[in-house]
Amino acid sequence: MRLIAHHILACHAKGCTSNNFPLKFSDVESQNAEAEFSPDFLKGFYPKIEWNVLITTAKEKFIKFGEVSLPEEQPNLEDLDEETLKKIHHVLLEIDVITGKMSCPNCGHIYPIMSGIPNMLLAEHEIA
Repeated sequence: MRLIAHHILACHAKGCTSNNFPLKFSDVESQNAEAEFSPDFLKGFYPKIEWNVLITTAKEKFIKFGEVSLPEEQPNLEDLDEETLKKIHHVLLEIDVITGKMSCPNCGHIYPIMSGIPNMLLAEHEIA
């Protein structure tokens, strides 16, 4: 599961309607995977990025000190240079979570990740 997918996932368990994004990672195993760099794709997705979530998640779980340094404040789209776009590309599209868990910060529901696939299915009693 690439971090771009994490960036659009939220908990939808019954009664969980606030503070359900972002899901929190734990017990993760990840690897770097190559992905074709597409500046146009990134610029199209860029307005959907919750910058603080991206920075916090990347620093807490996936980026080793000094490996990739993204600005603390979200740059304006028109100010993005190719170097910054490549850093964003790496974080969103080349960090691949293989196993682990995501949990809802509101209700605590656990979503397991196995073989790179998050299980977002809910049991019948958990459906809103």
